[in-house]
Amino acid sequence: MSDYRKESFLALLEGKMTRKRGKHLEDASDKDLYYVISSIVKDEITPKWLKTQEKYQENKTKQVYYISMEFLIGRLLQSNLLNCGMLDICNEVLKDIGRNPEEIYKHEHDAALGNGGLGRLAACFLDSIASLKYAGQGSGIRYRYGLFEQRIIHGNQIELPDYWLKEEYPWETRKADEAIEVRFGGKINMHKKLNGDFEFSYEDQDKVMAVPYDVPVIGYQNEVVNTLRLWSAEVTEDESKLMSDPSSQYYHHLDHSHSIEQISGFLYPDDSSFEGKELRLKQQYFLVSATIQGILKNFKATHDISLAHLSEKVVIQINDTHPSLAVPELMRILMDDENFSWDEAWKVTASVIAYTNHTTLSEALEKWPTSMIQKLLPRIYMIINEINERFCKGIWFDHPDLRDKIPELAVIADDQIHMARLAIVGSFSVNGVARLHTEILKNKEMKYFYKLYPNRFNNKTNGITHRRWLLQVNPCLSETITEAIGPKWIQEPNKLIGLLRYSNDAPFLEKVGKVKKQNKETLAKLILNQTGIKVDESSIFDVQIKRLHEYKRQLLNIFHVIYLYNELKENPSLDITPRTFIFAAKAAPSYHLAKEVIKLIHHVAATVNYDKQINSKLKVIFLENYNVSLAEKIIPAADISEQISTASKEASGTGNMKMMMNGALTLGTLDGANIEIKDLVGDNNIFIFGLTSDQVHDYYQYGGYVAKDIYHTDDRVKRILDQLNSGEFGHQEIEFKDIFYNIMYHNDPYFVLKDFDPYIESHELVERSYRDKNTWQRMSVTNIAYSGKFSSDRTIKEYASEIWKL
Repeated sequence: MSDYRKESFLALLEGKMTRKRGKHLEDASDKDLYYVISSIVKDEITPKWLKTQEKYQENKTKQVYYISMEFLIGRLLQSNLLNCGMLDICNEVLKDIGRNPEEIYKHEHDAALGNGGLGRLAACFLDSIASLKYAGQGSGIRYRYGLFEQRIIHGNQIELPDYWLKEEYPWETRKADEAIEVRFGGKINMHKKLNGDFEFSYEDQDKVMAVPYDVPVIGYQNEVVNTLRLWSAEVTEDESKLMSDPSSQYYHHLDHSHSIEQISGFLYPDDSSFEGKELRLKQQYFLVSATIQGILKNFKATHDISLAHLSEKVVIQINDTHPSLAVPELMRILMDDENFSWDEAWKVTASVIAYTNHTTLSEALEKWPTSMIQKLLPRIYMIINEINERFCKGIWFDHPDLRDKIPELAVIADDQIHMARLAIVGSFSVNGVARLHTEILKNKEMKYFYKLYPNRFNNKTNGITHRRWLLQVNPCLSETITEAIGPKWIQEPNKLIGLLRYSNDAPFLEKVGKVKKQNKETLAKLILNQTGIKVDESSIFDVQIKRLHEYKRQLLNIFHVIYLYNELKENPSLDITPRTFIFAAKAAPSYHLAKEVIKLIHHVAATVNYDKQINSKLKVIFLENYNVSLAEKIIPAADISEQISTASKEASGTGNMKMMMNGALTLGTLDGANIEIKDLVGDNNIFIFGLTSDQVHDYYQYGGYVAKDIYHTDDRVKRILDQLNSGEFGHQEIEFKDIFYNIMYHNDPYFVLKDFDPYIESHELVERSYRDKNTWQRMSVTNIAYSGKFSSDRTIKEYASEIWKL
């Protein structure tokens, strides 16, 4: 923890400004201040960073390597200041010199290294690993461009390049001397040795340099600084020389260089074409090959034991199926480079790799054409094929009762390689991310694997770092909590339960209410600045912020808005509490229906927001370009947290935890972690509605649901769908027939109409509860009190003790 005082920090700021930017403090821009303060923090943590790594090497500490295609770390300056114990001093000094800290911190671009919950979870986990003093490193790709920058034009989502690295990123350190060669394609030669074993050699391969850029991960005021290592794809030295040789085929090499750099160019390239699919596969192999080669290199340098004992000092956690190629890649290196036999290599691999599953959606469980892997990664294909052969033979001889299930279990089936199956077969642990999700994996989606490996499956309910999502984003609420129960909750978030003693304390409830009011006023200003729309700060702030997907059912939410609007049009004097419905979401560029929902939200907003007849009782707000920084503004102001996914489809959710921790009440289905929230806070402190997971499963399996029946029997539903079909929202030429037909003729695959009536009833209950301010505040405080259970510190302790054995 830093021991700066205001005078010394100011002197340091002045000196650094002169040396680094060539300016006096009074002439410095906010951006100058951002870079100089970042430099001060970097200087503060670098010795601790080196010391942490030296300590791990000296003590030969077991380490976890967390491999993920996404790390949604957001802006780092404010959280790094907080974790170093410098945030208060920095803010005071900035205010003393007449500067607004908020204006300075926002000069940092969000690190566009992720898309949604998967990447945000990975970032929370790294924070908790460091704050709990575990030895751990994140491994990802240093994408130059993020998913996309979202702009809304006439209600349509437009995707612009998100070049977040166009300016210097102060937190990264390039480690060119630790670059690793990754190889693609080529020819594999197999030779039989005198002892009968085979050895493999490679020729004519494409070589790519994986250059690491290290980003510090700072533990909360504990002197620990771990690392997030991001790999950048660059040309090899030989390729670089050829490009500078005037006698070489310059344009050929330029084109080849461009194709190499594309590997770390874009987060999730469009995979609707063969080239896009191949690029995604290249990214995945590039990440795991560079990471595993680096792990083994570090192991050899640190430990004086054989790689046969790798699992005693290393555990590799793969975050979802994207890094599943870690299994055959570790096998390849052990066999081809380290002369392990198959059995020896398999014993090591299957004791080192652990797999986290994040979804039950079949379209998200990755599959790759065998021909693509065979061409791009010929040796990896040979190993996967051998894994599959041995696995299937094992079932045939050892589990005759499962012989007829081999097509559903095989790693290679229907000319496709099933990455989730590869991850399960090649790992020692398979975990789901919420209690319901894990039960669905065990009893439905992966039940035959569970039958094969009953001890391999376990649950680790997700969590969020309370340091960022409460302490940093909601300082006034944090201060109010500390005044009531003391500061121990910052180190031990389960201590938040002490707030239950204040759930009927009128002065405390009033303070919490005032904080929420201030946060709503702040968000209202942001909404006005971004959209030009003035919202009622005393209205219910009803928030749904997450990726736009059919199963997350933003459509159900906007249907409710249309229903309320229709009610008010018929009876403008209807006594309802004013509502502000806040949406923020990105739709995948090729996801047509999701983009149609965004367009519908905007056209409903254009109608509702400017209809004077309803007296501003409803406002619909869509905040574009959703990212971590925007979430940090919205979440502290939320009254209602919309978690309305079709039951069984959301693995866990973490937005539900963030809003709960900031005093919002959950309106949700019995899905993901909503169930565990409900079990903690009790039925009276949450609003639950809709089909259960089992009911959804039964409808999918046995039928019995007919969307058209609801259309013909519920006048409210019929009116809404007819309004979509007739072009009532927007202009006459703008119709939402695709949404209409998806519900009516694809039989409403996510049960929007089936859950519509109970959803409306739950909203009625929300309104009645909100009118009683005392009851509402008590419910809010109860949710905050129980939210400590959903700190990622608890999750990481479970991983560390039950899976990683750190």
